[in-house]
Amino acid sequence: MKKIIPLLLSVLLLAGCAGPAVQEASYRQIGMEEAIEIMEKESDYIILDVRSPAEFSEKHIPGAINVPNESIASDEIAELPDKEQLILVYCRSGNRSKQASEKLVKLGYTNIVEFGGINDWPGETVAGA
Repeated sequence: MKKIIPLLLSVLLLAGCAGPAVQEASYRQIGMEEAIEIMEKESDYIILDVRSPAEFSEKHIPGAINVPNESIASDEIAELPDKEQLILVYCRSGNRSKQASEKLVKLGYTNIVEFGGINDWPGETVAGA
């Protein structure tokens, strides 16, 4: 019995030495005001509109690029070559932008920020492709 107690204590101590759990990669969600602040302060970012090309041409945030959510799969995305670049993602209401953000993270993008939908965008918009 005296030999078992030190053995049990050793096992308990070693169990507590396990490293921290590996965190799953994910994207960050922010509100419109924080997105505007980022756009004003940062310079090396992409604004990604994940709506359809028709929706994009009706109106979009100036400087945004259009990669429809439905086209984001397992292939490389030519419009997004740098997987570490800050990418600000939006859609119409916020649903597709969340889906697209999850897909981008699974493709290895590490700096994805989702900020909702253009329906809530208080800033300027432009029309055309």
